[in-house]
Amino acid sequence: MNIMVIGGGGREHAIIKAIRKNPKVKTIWALPGNGGIAEEAKCVPVGAKDLDSILFFARNHQVDFAVVAPDDPLVLGAVDELEALGIPCFGPRKAAAEIEGSKVFAKNLMKKYCIPTAGYAVFSDPGEALSYLDTARIPTVVKADGLALGKGVTVAFTKEDAVAAVRAAMEEQVFGNSGSRIVIEEYLEGPEVSVLAFTDGKTLVPMVSAMDHKRAGDGDSGPNTGGMGAIAPNPFYTPEIAAECMEMIFLPTVKAMNAEGREFRGCLYFGLMLTRDGPKVIEYNCRFGDPETQVVLPLLETDLLEIMLAVSQGRLADCPVRFSDKAACCVILASEGYPGGYETGFPLTLPETGPDEEIYIAGAKLDEGVLVTGGGRVLGASATGGDLARAVSRAYALADRIHFKNAYCRRDIGRKALEAK
Repeated sequence: MNIMVIGGGGREHAIIKAIRKNPKVKTIWALPGNGGIAEEAKCVPVGAKDLDSILFFARNHQVDFAVVAPDDPLVLGAVDELEALGIPCFGPRKAAAEIEGSKVFAKNLMKKYCIPTAGYAVFSDPGEALSYLDTARIPTVVKADGLALGKGVTVAFTKEDAVAAVRAAMEEQVFGNSGSRIVIEEYLEGPEVSVLAFTDGKTLVPMVSAMDHKRAGDGDSGPNTGGMGAIAPNPFYTPEIAAECMEMIFLPTVKAMNAEGREFRGCLYFGLMLTRDGPKVIEYNCRFGDPETQVVLPLLETDLLEIMLAVSQGRLADCPVRFSDKAACCVILASEGYPGGYETGFPLTLPETGPDEEIYIAGAKLDEGVLVTGGGRVLGASATGGDLARAVSRAYALADRIHFKNAYCRRDIGRKALEAK
């Protein structure tokens, strides 16, 4: 089979590494891929949002199956367009991808179908939003309606912070059109859990739970990032909570999307908060999370491509999905200054990896055959172990063998989870 994977980050690298294990795979094209992915796939310099060029490439190559990994092309309708060419895909169509593409849509869906989430209000006028803050309970959460590279959410612990977030999104338009509408929602407290799930619109199979680490600094300090590391499984996510989530959140979401004529096929991501009142949805994503994918897929024992094919063909119920009972940890090595300004172009020195280790390249490029840094989050050092402590130790041992100028990482990935055990 010839496979086309849309995207070019660490998540896509993890997906490609997993897909390559299938003996049926002949060629993998990554659009655009990156310098590290080039070892596993043929990289094509086409941006993930450039649908015209993606379709042109697909028309002129024998693509048997496509995996659309990032949120932007899914929300733009890449799956619809590729399927119109007769190319089967893993990923939701445009109507279903709106569950991530619009926070307003997602919140209204949950309200209509009684899926537990934070209380909220929607605003398209900045004056009305600012007036609402005069009586809103603080802390509160301000969210841009549309996609914003994972940076459209502000947890405001003071009224001043909330006002600044509203002005930034709606008046200064720091997120472009994504901030023309906003959601101001209730601040929830409790452990956070990420649960990715395979679904074909009928059957839903949760993957191993995970814990993301969003803040740039140790102790969850500093600004939000795209993710500085992850562990799996999440110790706060007990079998009892998992059963409750399946009954109250996961299956009701699939049924709600079907009732709205938006059947979801692909990876449905549930960002959850385990509150005193039970689990509640913080957010939905319409694709694999990053860096959660880099800890979930190393624990997957079933062939990923076979699962993706089953999802696309609506026969997930007939495809057994198995995960290891081991643990995994991913430590992100970033360019100093991220998520603000940073320098790039520094050569990477990468070690040989062992059987329980993987390096997933995210922001790197080839410069005259030399792999150099090319982004904020440069790579993820992932490792598995018989328990979480071993996985964390191995991931940091791997990270410490990787070198590039101005590299930095959090030194406490997994600590909160280990303290909970």
